[in-house]
Amino acid sequence: MGNCCSDVAGGQSAVGGAISSSAANAPNDAVDAFLRSRGYNGLFSQIELSLSAANLRDRDVLSKSDPMVVLYMKGSDGSLQELGRTEVVLNSLNPKWIRKYTLTYQFEMVQTLVFRVYDIDTQFHNMDVKALKLEEQQFLGEASCTLSEIVTKSNRILTLDLAREEVSAPAHTRKSGQLTVYAEESVSSKTTAEMILRCSDLESKDLFSKSDPFLVISKITESGISVPICKTEVLKNDHNPKWKQIFLSIQQVGSKDSPLIIECFNFNSNGKHDLLGKVQKSLAELEKLHSVAMGESLFIPASVGQNHHNKVLKSQLFVDKYSENVQHTFLDYLAGGYELNFMVAIDFTASNGNPRLPDSLHYIDPSGRPNAYQRAILEVGGVLQFYDSDRKFPAWGFGARPIDGPVSHCFNLNGSSSYCEVEGIHGIMMAYTSALFNVSLAGPTLFGHVVTNAAQIASASVARNERKYFVLLIITDGVITDLQETKDAFVMASDLPLSILIVGVGGADFKEMEILDADKGDRLESSTGRVASRDIVQFVPFRDVQSGEVSVVQSLLGELPSQFLTYMRARAIGPNP
Repeated sequence: MGNCCSDVAGGQSAVGGAISSSAANAPNDAVDAFLRSRGYNGLFSQIELSLSAANLRDRDVLSKSDPMVVLYMKGSDGSLQELGRTEVVLNSLNPKWIRKYTLTYQFEMVQTLVFRVYDIDTQFHNMDVKALKLEEQQFLGEASCTLSEIVTKSNRILTLDLAREEVSAPAHTRKSGQLTVYAEESVSSKTTAEMILRCSDLESKDLFSKSDPFLVISKITESGISVPICKTEVLKNDHNPKWKQIFLSIQQVGSKDSPLIIECFNFNSNGKHDLLGKVQKSLAELEKLHSVAMGESLFIPASVGQNHHNKVLKSQLFVDKYSENVQHTFLDYLAGGYELNFMVAIDFTASNGNPRLPDSLHYIDPSGRPNAYQRAILEVGGVLQFYDSDRKFPAWGFGARPIDGPVSHCFNLNGSSSYCEVEGIHGIMMAYTSALFNVSLAGPTLFGHVVTNAAQIASASVARNERKYFVLLIITDGVITDLQETKDAFVMASDLPLSILIVGVGGADFKEMEILDADKGDRLESSTGRVASRDIVQFVPFRDVQSGEVSVVQSLLGELPSQFLTYMRARAIGPNP
């Protein structure tokens, strides 16, 4: 999750770099739930967009058009938010604008961009472009795309047709030239500070043992809010801990001079961690501590009513290593030709209820309102489809009895006995609806078969040296009955280019699902004692997020880029062939 972790396997997953085999199995997710509760989630990079156009319509009588572009972000409700305007290029039908747009790329969201080109009338040429009233200018054309469509191009260049409605025939549009968008990732997005931190003389918070310390590093926003951006692993029973190397994106921090809060906590399994002390330092100041080999005393913030004097402790923080490097990012791999291939598996067990009745989780509402299964497919698939060039998605069902057959724990959703792929997200939705009327819901709930099928596809891709990473979405309403078999399958799959997203729908008790998601504890262990080489599972109960600000997509996909990069770094696979 996020852009920084503590161990080499997890930490470099987010920002790049090689890892050693000895570190690849080190667990690093003991406090993710704690961080999530404080706002730590997701991947972002700064993207700079450059624009040019060709063959614009000439709307001026005695000269050529004087074009300007206005960029908007389109919301899920269709509303447009203006992000900025270029300068006006005089007398040109093939302009190249100098002013750039800087956007934050968010993998877990569909970011739809709308570009509108205007011919600016001569009388307004001396005005600030921000003050221009667009309704007073001549509209030349409009184009739209998603940010992911741009960054997945090998050269990060996308050319779009500009179109405008004909006044005489509003239902018809005509081409009005082309707009070319070029995206470049900010170099600061790739610059990483690498540090080894340690503390001395920590206090004991546990009754019969020493403390179990870990660090949380937070940045301070302009509004003064502290936002966690990095954490270390938990070290057991240690008052003089030295944590594994951490990797911190300077872009995420803001700059080397931006203030950071480093808090040391004593880990408690109930999630109520004890503060052992904190310091406030910028990266530049931490670099200086390293260069002079000195420590910084931790302090405990004063409580209200204690004259607001912080309590300075004898405990100290030391920076044993500090260096800066430029690392390959998730976007570098996309530009290098890597794809994310989407797969889906749907629970058809009888506990979902009769699909023909409104209280069923599989009920197809005549009004067109999607059920929970359909929403999960649309939201997750809606993001991932842009990273899959052929948009042919393997789709399976499990826990049902096909006509005149035994219960199947992995059947092709399209009804075919020979192939499992469907065309596009619409194809998944059609196959799902059709399957509801061609199978009998049964049980039990078993994941092992579908995970094995997905793993076989990923393994075959590796054998063919394809530049692909696979994402399996499992949507289920119940508690799995093959927990150990599923763990075994997940542990085996952790060595493959595969991540597994699980959405729990309905009101079942999903505690076992949370066991599969290593965010809340140690990594999965197979029946033979083998530990997963990395965390590949992300689980979210649908009911937890359907009414809040965080969507299912954001909850599920927040960790996917770092899981992708963990796999690539562990095998020293670079972004370019």
